[in-house]
Amino acid sequence: MSLTDDAIDKIKQMITSGELRPGDRLPREADLAERLGLSRNSLREAVRALSLIHVLDVRQGDGTYVTSLEPTLLLDAMAFVVDFHRDDTVLQFFEVRRILEPAAAAVAAIKMSDEDIGCLRKLLDELGPTPTVEQLVANDIEFHRRIAAGSGNQVLCSLIEGLSGPTQRARIWRGLTQKDAVRRTLDEHGLICDAIANRQPEIARAWATVHVAGVEQWLRQALAE
Repeated sequence: MSLTDDAIDKIKQMITSGELRPGDRLPREADLAERLGLSRNSLREAVRALSLIHVLDVRQGDGTYVTSLEPTLLLDAMAFVVDFHRDDTVLQFFEVRRILEPAAAAVAAIKMSDEDIGCLRKLLDELGPTPTVEQLVANDIEFHRRIAAGSGNQVLCSLIEGLSGPTQRARIWRGLTQKDAVRRTLDEHGLICDAIANRQPEIARAWATVHVAGVEQWLRQALAE
């Protein structure tokens, strides 16, 4: 971990612990650097990075403040800002997944190489019939990443990868609490893979939609309850 990353992590911990709240002003740079055991340069770089993703607001002549921490769709912010989201905000990420991932699956059914499809199948086979929830979610993330990469569109792949982190905890929660969630995920992955292997883009799109929408619908119901 770089010194700047360490500084970012320490400021993040202050916010997530509640020590710094939305609207709070950060202590003076010299005081905060000494308190966190950081160089002033590392702290300054961390503040700059966090201001770029709208976690901190640097006001010239006034100081640096924690923002309202409203969700942002900037790709660089996704993995970081998710720590501050309320559960219902995760639904917005699933809505975007439901738009993007079926499109990626359809394009992958046309463009993905036979070799990469074989590797995709091997990835599913390696998981076995009774994985743990953690194993399943890790495999799920890699499965969707490979399909996005198979589309050949680097921007689409980056967008889908950026959505993985914010939805990971919800996917684990579903696996732990919804009956047959593991089996359903395994079956749906197999159907998506079959459609891609058979070069059936619309069927791949349909099963990917069913797959993501199923998780989204479960989360809506869980939050409502």
